Order: sequence, then C-alpha cells, then structure tokens
Amino acid sequence: MNRKECLVTLCLCAVVGLVLLSACSKKPEEQSAAPSTAATPAPAAAPIDPATAARVSGTVSFDGVAPKAAKIDMSQDPACKGMNMAETVVADGGKLDNVFVYVKDGLGSRTFDVPKDAVTIDQSGCKYHPHVLGVMAGQTLKIVNSDPTTHNIHPTPADNREWNESQPPQSPALEKSFAREEIMLPVKCNQHPWMKMYVNVVKTPFYAVTGPDGKFEIKGLPPGNYTLAFVQEKLGTKEEKVTLAAKDSKTVDVTFKAQ
Repeated sequence: MNRKECLVTLCLCAVVGLVLLSACSKKPEEQSAAPSTAATPAPAAAPIDPATAARVSGTVSFDGVAPKAAKIDMSQDPACKGMNMAETVVADGGKLDNVFVYVKDGLGSRTFDVPKDAVTIDQSGCKYHPHVLGVMAGQTLKIVNSDPTTHNIHPTPADNREWNESQPPQSPALEKSFAREEIMLPVKCNQHPWMKMYVNVVKTPFYAVTGPDGKFEIKGLPPGNYTLAFVQEKLGTKEEKVTLAAKDSKTVDVTFKAQ
C-alpha cells in the first residue's frame, strides 16, 4: 500500500470513528422518537354518596303458556344420576326466572372498583349452578366441580378470550376472569353436551338476576336517568328507562311474551 492509499484509509477510519462517537453521546430520548409504551394508570373509582343512593326493583313476568321443560337423558355418564330438566325458559305462575337485568346506560364515564370476592359456578348433578350469573370485568370467577366425574368447562365468548379446561373430581377450583363487557356469554361442558349456562360480564356493580318469583333489585345507584336492559336467553332483550332522584325507590315491571 503506497502513502496515498494509507492516507485515504486513515481518513475513512477517522470519519467512521466520529460517527460512532456522535451516536454514543446522544441522550436516550434523542436516540429514539418512539412513543412511550408505559401503561396509563386506571382512573380512580367514582365515589357514590350513600346518603343520596337510590334503588330500582320490579318483577319480570311471562305472558302466555310456558313451554314444558324438556327432559335430558344423562345416561351416557353413569356418574350423572337421573334426568335433568332444560332451563331455556323457566316460568312458574307467570313469573320468569333467570333474566339478567343491568344498567345499560346512564352511568357515563364513572368507574367502579372490581369486587375482591369471587363469584362461584358449581358443577353439581352434571348441571351448572347457577344457570345465569353476573360478574364485573376483571372479577374472579371461581369454578367448582362437586361431581364424581370429570367436566370440561368451555366458555365460547365473542369479545373475550376463549378457553377450554378439564376439571377432574375433587380437583382444586379453577379461577378465571373476563376482561371485557359481554352479555350472555355461553359456557358449555365438552364432556356433557346438555350442560349450558350464561355468564354476563359488565363494567358496573349494578345488575341482578331474577329468581323463581321473577323479582329483581338493584341498589346503591346515584341519582340519574337510566336505561335498564332485561335479557333472557331465548326471549331476547327488553329495555326500560327510569329516572331516579336522591334516595328514590322506583318499580319497573317487564313482561315477555311467549314466542
């Protein structure tokens, strides 16, 4: 290599060294313009003054001849004793059981603390108990197997993560949760195809499920204008508006008709 070539090589090395030194000396925020990925803190729960809290209650009725409950043959599994009755529409004396009632609209941007207590699903008699339940998004759902046989619990959501897990008899309870609001999320058992129930995932604690007498009650609401939704797995959804003043107590009755 002659002297000229050596000088060119030394110049090139010097340039590369200066570039590297400049890059290393930059501050971290100058090296990348990418936005921060730090999670935004969740908004604080909005307090409700118990001195002004209101309540709404009522009865859900059934108009027409209630369909006769179908008997389900459980004989495929000897551990499932007897016959089961389908719970698609349960109406006794004109009152409708298993209707999910919740505040669909009117709470605006309010947020609420997720309850620390879990909501339990029990598998007993090769049947889910309860048939319909409510849970807040993020709240723990505790799944118990009280049967002497293996179940395979399998939620099939539209807006949440699907999972499918086997649960042998006397095994520890499963603990799950759903992140997003979803009404009438179906749950089935892959081992026993007649087993079915519905989980309702909501953003607030203001919900209820009617009992055999068709009654419901939602307490602790702040004064305001609300839309209540009444959801039944086969008969569909009805909505009613209600205005609650401070310390108010209103009655909202709803009737579903036979299809």
